[in-house]
Amino acid sequence: MIILSLFHGGLRHGLLVTKGLRCCAAALAVSLCTVPLAWASPESLLAKMTLSQKIGQLQQSHLEAVTAEDIPKEVKEAIRQGRVGSYLNINTVAVANELQRLAVEEGPHGVPLLVARDVIHGYKTIFPIPLGQAATWNPDAVEQGARIAAIEASADGIRWTFAPMLDISRDARWGRIAESFGEDPYLTSVMGVASVMGYQGKDLSQGDSTHIAATAKHFLGYGAAEAGRDYNTTYIPEPLLHNQYLPPFSAAVAAGSASIMTAFNDLNGVPASISSYLMDTILRQELAYKGVIVSDWDSVVETVVHGGAEDNKDAAYKAAKAGLDMEMVSTSYADHLAALIQEGKISELEIDQKVLRILRLKAQLGLFEQPYTDIARQAEKKHPKFHQTAKEVAAQSLVLLKNDVPSHKKAAKLGKVLPLKPGQKVALIGPMVDAAHDQMGTWAMDGEKQDSITVLQAFEQAKVKGSVQYRYVPGLDFSRDKSTKGFKKAIKAAKWADVIVYVGGEEAALSGEAHSRANIRLPGAQEALLAALKQTGTPLVVVLMAGRQIELHDVLESFDSLVMAWHPGTMGGPAIVDVLTGVSEPVGRLPVTWPKMGGQLPMYYNHKNTGRPPQSRPFIMMDDYPLEAHQHSLGHAATHMDAGYLPQYPFGFGLSYSEVHYSDLAMAKRVLARDEAIRVSAVVKNTGLRPVTEVVQFYVQDIAGSVTRPVKELKQFQRIVLAPGEAKTVTFELSHKDLMFFNAKTQHVFEPGAFRAWIAPHAAAGKPLTFTVR
Repeated sequence: MIILSLFHGGLRHGLLVTKGLRCCAAALAVSLCTVPLAWASPESLLAKMTLSQKIGQLQQSHLEAVTAEDIPKEVKEAIRQGRVGSYLNINTVAVANELQRLAVEEGPHGVPLLVARDVIHGYKTIFPIPLGQAATWNPDAVEQGARIAAIEASADGIRWTFAPMLDISRDARWGRIAESFGEDPYLTSVMGVASVMGYQGKDLSQGDSTHIAATAKHFLGYGAAEAGRDYNTTYIPEPLLHNQYLPPFSAAVAAGSASIMTAFNDLNGVPASISSYLMDTILRQELAYKGVIVSDWDSVVETVVHGGAEDNKDAAYKAAKAGLDMEMVSTSYADHLAALIQEGKISELEIDQKVLRILRLKAQLGLFEQPYTDIARQAEKKHPKFHQTAKEVAAQSLVLLKNDVPSHKKAAKLGKVLPLKPGQKVALIGPMVDAAHDQMGTWAMDGEKQDSITVLQAFEQAKVKGSVQYRYVPGLDFSRDKSTKGFKKAIKAAKWADVIVYVGGEEAALSGEAHSRANIRLPGAQEALLAALKQTGTPLVVVLMAGRQIELHDVLESFDSLVMAWHPGTMGGPAIVDVLTGVSEPVGRLPVTWPKMGGQLPMYYNHKNTGRPPQSRPFIMMDDYPLEAHQHSLGHAATHMDAGYLPQYPFGFGLSYSEVHYSDLAMAKRVLARDEAIRVSAVVKNTGLRPVTEVVQFYVQDIAGSVTRPVKELKQFQRIVLAPGEAKTVTFELSHKDLMFFNAKTQHVFEPGAFRAWIAPHAAAGKPLTFTVR
């Protein structure tokens, strides 16, 4: 567990005085000043507001300004008139404080602004991308990352972020898989709740100005975009929508997420930002959600392009009636709501309800009492403790996928390639060895590459300490580089070395929003360089930095060891070197299924069975077909003739530097009444010579239901630490409520019957036992 104890006493300095007093320094040169306020409650404030001012609260505008002097005159006038309730993309305290001064001192009724920013996996201290954070299988690590991000962002006056992203992501082609917690509803729910708690704390209304409001996004089904193309159409049947895509949002609502963002996509023919089914029926009625619903950037007016609205006025009408509170960037609300009210299509009471939710959020954040940010808080950013925590989280996110004994006789005497042995000569090769910017990954807008410690820098630090010697030759200048001009020097270094550490993958810009890829192989000439390095006979360790799984089917055999590092953030270099050298143990596990080929996508472990499962009957791979084979002679199974049906690596998979054995799967009772606890246990033993942190995973299958059920579903997991030779009995407990699902009528039901259970190291391991719940 990562422990970070931070005390922020003395940061709440707001002083309530009578309206009419002015800030004690026009340019806010001093840390804080008096705040003009005269309000009793959001309801009393609402009663004083004009319709124009109310509509202004529903507008979030975009502004990029470095200093207060950069704020355009039209922006100042809009604030003075109360035509904007929120700004996004502010990232300096001077601008945030000046905007707040304009709002609370010169604007109507002194209503503060919501200052927002995409703070996704860190602010100044960048943590691994969310997909990498999910690979820790450690919610404490995720919460700590969000907590640090909130402290740093709020020091610049940012009090609202658009994270966590809770989209179930089953397709590695989709660029935003990097921003997700993976493919599983339960793991995503656990990590999403941890993220919300990190940003907001246990109670957002406690008045701690170092917390910020979280946003669960994107509602709903955005991760199922057809062909993995961002913004694309999604079609998701109701049982699948409720059973797989909705649970993380339900968990975020229960955890108190201050806001929820609608998605760009249309879902089953209706754009999400004008869907009354999503916003009213599901969020407001089924989940009893009380918080703010905000659109994504321009997504309201984009419903016109979708074909879901006739024009911007129609889009504003449909979004408002469906339940959307705040419009991001586009101005259909500002331009048309007043007319729609005058025409009787929307009531002012409906507007009042939206405004109240926004005012209540501002009150929860303590903005009425303390709209300004103390400039002295700048010192809180990039604290050494934050960097240490980022390093620990990055190390936990690394997934060891392969670690063989090399075939070369001399190297084979040393056993498995990793961890590196003392005194070994290392050829450090690859386009991501010294990629300070790219190791931060997507959505690291405020990270500064000069703060990143790269793999090269970390190796140099290790060399100074005397624990490693190396030669660095990039081979390729960047991940998409197709030139072979650097191969000769790289091969020379490889022949000198005892082991090659190749750090490659994809640049940060190759994943993230709008960065989908049809071909998910290693870009540029990387495969050719790896093939040339393998020909030297020197053992080859490959470290991948990427925002998604990479297709490795044709090259994986040439790797002696493989470590998935995702995009590990500011402290990625030291984290990687610590794991490679054995200072830290590899503990990460895959939060996604890793395909052999892109053509297998979408691919996920909790799929449905078929009437002809691939493992149920004989099958011949395409290359083994005899000529003129009879159509029905080669098997009829649900598989690909050129790739089979298995992934490269299953969900939950990850190796350690030790060996772990599972045994004695047991239940005290195999037939249970509905109200009885379901307890399943297994013995997990470290049979190796090094300590290990094992992620023990508990899967269940509902064998038969009124709608077909997945072949297995993750229900719980535990992270346990085992000393060499140590064994622990791990027990999981469920109730029948944990076995409920949504049927074809979208009813949440429990259906008695037979179930299978696994306690295993990953989704493809273990033998099940069967039990019955009556």
